[in-house]
Amino acid sequence: MPRPTTPLPLTEFVIMLAMMISIVALSTDLMLPGLDVIGHDLGVDDANDTQLIVSSLFLGFAVGQALAGPLSDSFGRKPVIYAGYALFILGCVLSLTATSWEAMIAGRVLQGLGAASPRIVSLALVRDGYEGRSMARIMSIVMAVFVLVPTIAPALGQGVIWLAGWRATFLVLIVMAALAGTWFALRQPETLPAHERRPFSARAIGRGIAEIARSRVAMGSTVALGMIFGAFLAYLSTAQQVYEGVYDAGALFALYFGMAALSIGAAAVVNSMLVMRLGMRFLTRLALIGLIALAALFAVPALAMGGVPPLALFIGWLIASFFCVGLLFGNLNAIAMEPLGHMAGLGAALIGSLSNFIALPISYLIGHAFNGTVLPMLTGFGVVGCLALGVFLWAERGTTPAPQTGA
Repeated sequence: MPRPTTPLPLTEFVIMLAMMISIVALSTDLMLPGLDVIGHDLGVDDANDTQLIVSSLFLGFAVGQALAGPLSDSFGRKPVIYAGYALFILGCVLSLTATSWEAMIAGRVLQGLGAASPRIVSLALVRDGYEGRSMARIMSIVMAVFVLVPTIAPALGQGVIWLAGWRATFLVLIVMAALAGTWFALRQPETLPAHERRPFSARAIGRGIAEIARSRVAMGSTVALGMIFGAFLAYLSTAQQVYEGVYDAGALFALYFGMAALSIGAAAVVNSMLVMRLGMRFLTRLALIGLIALAALFAVPALAMGGVPPLALFIGWLIASFFCVGLLFGNLNAIAMEPLGHMAGLGAALIGSLSNFIALPISYLIGHAFNGTVLPMLTGFGVVGCLALGVFLWAERGTTPAPQTGA
């Protein structure tokens, strides 16, 4: 196979990255309509335990990011992404053939472990060529394309399950991983020259982690990102229970889920247009304040109606809140990565891994508090919004970003 050496046109680069990053979203959202069926077929008694099909993926994802970033700094971006796709496909095969709940969860952890490489190393690919507001703009456009996946994935999952059963969803994932990996191999050149690679040693990695830990901006933005992602992951884990259990949405579950997801895409587009003028930090503060205000406003009718407000009101709150979340994902990632350009792989790894490890217990607490109402989800978004704003303001205190890369 000939090695590509010419940088990709920006449009193709963005679309390819979006497809590579989307493997995580596809692995999550494709399953959502079938969580109860999978749990029933594999002998799960507690309906809340089916949420582990989502959270176990992100457990493997968190561990995988911690490995993928340093490995890509030492051996190059492309070999690590190839290995990740191989692990992901192996995990899909394990889940596809699972006859026990334990085998299913093991397969999902392995899928997350493998999906971490294309997801986290893609951030390093962007950081290798861009920085500051330009990087935030690229990531916002990538997120805008990427968000098409959660808008169609549940409907696709419903169709696949109806036609061929839930096991066929893992065949879809295998095909998508193979297509994305082949496109990447044929078209994307290596972005990390051999002479710029860092030694793969515990000492070198330890020095890098210590440097990142001393960066108030990087660490504070990462913690804030993890809190926001925890609330979002709780939504993903409980969406099927809320839409079908609380609101009896039935086949319309995919439609409502897609409507909320489109709001994240709209936010990414808006962010790509505004971030060069207003800056990452201003938009981040605005989005966090908006998330808190929306939760406070929605709490009034939600509490008055016993935790089950009208579906239209719930969808309206989600759309507005997810617009704020869409602003936060791209900007917090870019702010955290800004001081880490000289070790982009390790930086992306620690940011991704730490934010996921922060998100998992938050998601578990919110998800397992599900009680047949939307109140646990609402409370979760409000509380993490307040905490994330406090952490972000602490991280920004005393910093003076440079105008040219600034925020």
